Amino acid sequence: MSYILAIESSCDDTSAAVMKDSYLLSNVIASQKVHEKYGGVVPELASRAHQQNIVPVVDCALKDANIDKKQLDAIAYTRGPGLLGSLLVGVSFAKSLAQSLNIPLLDVNHLEAHVLSHFIKDENNSPSPSFPFLCLLVSGGNTQLIMVDSPYKMEIIGKTIDDAAGETLDKVAKILSLPYPGGPHIDNLAKKGNKNFLTFSKANMPNYDYSFSGVKTSILYTLRDKLKEEPSFLKDNINDICASVQSCVVDMLLNKMRKAAKDFKIKDIAIAGGVSANSYLREKIIEMGKANSWNVFIPKISYTTDNAAMVGVAGYFKFLKKDFSSLEEVPYTRLQQ
Repeated sequence: MSYILAIESSCDDTSAAVMKDSYLLSNVIASQKVHEKYGGVVPELASRAHQQNIVPVVDCALKDANIDKKQLDAIAYTRGPGLLGSLLVGVSFAKSLAQSLNIPLLDVNHLEAHVLSHFIKDENNSPSPSFPFLCLLVSGGNTQLIMVDSPYKMEIIGKTIDDAAGETLDKVAKILSLPYPGGPHIDNLAKKGNKNFLTFSKANMPNYDYSFSGVKTSILYTLRDKLKEEPSFLKDNINDICASVQSCVVDMLLNKMRKAAKDFKIKDIAIAGGVSANSYLREKIIEMGKANSWNVFIPKISYTTDNAAMVGVAGYFKFLKKDFSSLEEVPYTRLQQ
């Protein structure tokens, strides 16, 4: 039995969790409201907020787990990718605490942690996918199709060559003057709209790759032309616009997943990342799973956004292999090739 403290600070959420092996004892997240008025994350403000939040967040996580820091066997932390200033806060804190307690460090890839969030055990005891499985990782900054052979072996078989799916939704939210973050607002408005109200051009990429830049342009031009004809078009049809955009993006995501699942003969299918909280995506993948006899795995909403629980379970798998990191390891902002 091992106790692992996990720290996540890759963007604008400061989070700490305590794991008892792969079982979650606590998961504390401090979100930053300061970015809302800017319509996006301001890196300098994010790093400053992490500095303010990290000590109380870690303290709260330990108290919620009802353990003392001296009981910890290791500390897992997000090394990257992410915002450099934000990562530095978490990395520096993890190193300092680990050194003071004389326990090992576990550096975690943020995106792999999202994928492994399906293996967090909690009071619900939800089933986990069997290896190998196919995971669609989709967020504001990343869109990837990943073949997961084990916790230690993942292969990206498809990815966006330009913009991410979540970025497309955020862009539309800005056009529609919706609050930041825009994705959840689009999701809520789309529930009352007609997904067939507008159609947009979709890029036809080879294999399992995506391209969303053309879709963004098509949406922008379509709305611009409609506004010329009807100045109140956005306001009068906001629900239908959101439903049409959301349907377009989700269809693009799942069409590639269906192709990959068929080609690789994979039956265990999962989604992960911030956009996996989207209700329409969750509804459609369940529907597609029934039609294709898939075993579909959808994360709890609390595990879709950036959180330390996913870092903790990814760290636990590394702990089992004694794959520890040194104090010399530095954070990275982009995916390592």
